[in-house]
Amino acid sequence: MNPLEAALLGLLQGLTEFFPVSSSGHLVLGQALLGIHVPGVAFEVTVHVATLLAVLVVYRRRIVELVRGLLTGDRDSGAYVGLLVVASVPAAAVGLTARPFLEGAFERPSLAAGFLLLSGVFAWSIDRTTQRQTAAGAVRERPSLLGAVVVGLAQALAILPGISRSGSTVAVGAGTGVGVVRMAEFSFLLSVPAIAGAALVLLVEREGASNGVAALPLIVGFAVATVSGILAIHLFVRMLRSRHFRWFAYYCWLVGGAYLLAAAMAPGLR
Repeated sequence: MNPLEAALLGLLQGLTEFFPVSSSGHLVLGQALLGIHVPGVAFEVTVHVATLLAVLVVYRRRIVELVRGLLTGDRDSGAYVGLLVVASVPAAAVGLTARPFLEGAFERPSLAAGFLLLSGVFAWSIDRTTQRQTAAGAVRERPSLLGAVVVGLAQALAILPGISRSGSTVAVGAGTGVGVVRMAEFSFLLSVPAIAGAALVLLVEREGASNGVAALPLIVGFAVATVSGILAIHLFVRMLRSRHFRWFAYYCWLVGGAYLLAAAMAPGLR
């Protein structure tokens, strides 16, 4: 892998981790189309940590507020963190028990393309929910306990390549009555243990974490993924407020449909 390829994949990771278009799906399709093979897991772990850093930077004040609240016994902070813990359980359970199936899914680019069509449905749903909430005016600030469970199940589903984690969790959570901007915050904070856990599992369970990847591509990929991730989070929230989210749906349907069409004509892409 050269620095240019690292920058391209880092950009894909940073933008698509937070946009409702599936980072895993884009990395699978991007590597298949460009013929890029990344040995080991060092690069994958690096860009995961970069997107984790992006969340910590953007939501640093909220995170400090929650930590301070936990230390001082604030009930609202404790309840919010409790909901994050509850919502994290389904993805952790699926990730630890269904690894062989999930790893096989990542070897099938056409499957990721098909799931991108579902991500488009989630993005379309968010756009419609935003319009309804704007008209109604009254929304909740955070999910209920049952809502956190449902959001957690959506995050577990999004382990599959092509299904957007941010899109599915925000769509499901907003559908239960939580304001879309507040739900986006919950979703991004929920990604902290999910991304950290995924990176840790990659390091612990897979061999050859650093073989074949030089330091410069790792640095380039990390920097590009971090900066693009920060920009993506800000743009995501801005688009929620401006009610232009349907464009993500069109994008997912276009990319997923185009890849499936290409795979039908060129079996090697499947």
